Amino acid sequence: MMEFYPQIKLVHVAAIMCSGALFFLRGSSALAGLRWPMAAPVRYLSYTVDTVLLTAALMLLTILPGALFANGWLLVKVVLVATYVALGIVAMRSKRTRTRVAMFGLALLTYAQIYAIARAHNPLGVFYFLGI
Repeated sequence: MMEFYPQIKLVHVAAIMCSGALFFLRGSSALAGLRWPMAAPVRYLSYTVDTVLLTAALMLLTILPGALFANGWLLVKVVLVATYVALGIVAMRSKRTRTRVAMFGLALLTYAQIYAIARAHNPLGVFYFLGI
């Protein structure tokens, strides 16, 4: 299965970018009062992208060597992905504007931290790059 690693990683990275871009577009449009972000085709596209993302992530986890899990960055990343999803759900479904804005912002910050952790291969993510 290791021979498919580059292709699976490419699909995973593409899904990450699509997921973040789609969430940003949907969230900012919903905050602007537009209705298209909650339309069924857009929601289903979001579900599909996230399913591809998680499937590719699980495939990568099965083919990576066990030593990669030694420093805990993958565990932190997985926990933050669950947090990102939960914040995104609250942001998209909330009726209160303040809650929607706060959860949308927190979800975007969480997404940025997940990306930084993946790039650094360090559980500190953004803080690792800042030297804190």
